[in-house]
Amino acid sequence: MALATPALARAQAPAWPDRPVRLVVPFGAGGAIDTLSRTVANAFPPLANGQTLVVENRGGAGGTIAGAVVAQARPDGATLMMADLGANAIARDLQPSLSYDPMRAFTPICHLVNLPLVLVVPAASPARDLAGLLDLARQRRDLVYAHPGIGYVGHLAQELLLRRTGVTMTPVPYRSGAEVVRSIIADETGSAIITVSTTLPFIREGKVRALAVAARERVPLLPDVPTIAEAGGPALAGFEATVWHGVLGPAGLPEPLVEAANRVFNAAMRQPDVARVVEQTQAGQIVGGTPAQFANFIQAEHARWAPLIQSAGIRTE
Repeated sequence: MALATPALARAQAPAWPDRPVRLVVPFGAGGAIDTLSRTVANAFPPLANGQTLVVENRGGAGGTIAGAVVAQARPDGATLMMADLGANAIARDLQPSLSYDPMRAFTPICHLVNLPLVLVVPAASPARDLAGLLDLARQRRDLVYAHPGIGYVGHLAQELLLRRTGVTMTPVPYRSGAEVVRSIIADETGSAIITVSTTLPFIREGKVRALAVAARERVPLLPDVPTIAEAGGPALAGFEATVWHGVLGPAGLPEPLVEAANRVFNAAMRQPDVARVVEQTQAGQIVGGTPAQFANFIQAEHARWAPLIQSAGIRTE
């Protein structure tokens, strides 16, 4: 029997979606990833045959509760996940007994955004720039830094910064980015690398001081703040770390569904209301692109952070 041509196969494939789609979010309500998810969900129906995108928050265990839900879901396009580094790239490096392999359990669909990180210190800190913070850490062996959870990007970025400069600080985990910022405002901790969106109001109010952004280029909403690569000299050349989010489904998602979902989510990210939230509220960059590009990006992120996790002995169990 003759095989259908690719064009005919696409024509015969059922329209996606033909029912409401569940988007599993690996963190609780109110954070940047939840805001992004709900903004995309608002733009979804007119682009998706009138179907809704139902946001389901499944927080806990560094995002791996949500990851396990989606990894075990049927690959029929009805269950997708708002992806991030932890649950969908490095979770098994942090937790070897994890029930799923992040690098095999999912089908990448679309890379949505990158959200920049910023290195901040208390307003009362004597460190006026990155060099000053590093000097302070060399002088004070008791200096601590805050992060919103073991293995989160801000934690890994600070460890990378310390290892590349030969400086030591003690990590102190908090339960959320908001609590990290509170610890900086209260001068309980000496520094943190956290999302710009979480810290921007407090930077503008002078309650925390921004020393450098962990981005390839300066962030438009913080034009006077240098990048870590700019401020850090040769030891930190090319330094970059970012919070990223995208959409993926369970492994085995049929290619026609992947292509259809990719078109819808790329279109959603081009909607003015979505772009406004990402660029003006979250200080982020819309990425978009193909499923293959997102797959390659995730592979590169795993290859980048897994050796640091191993060498630093970072574990969540």
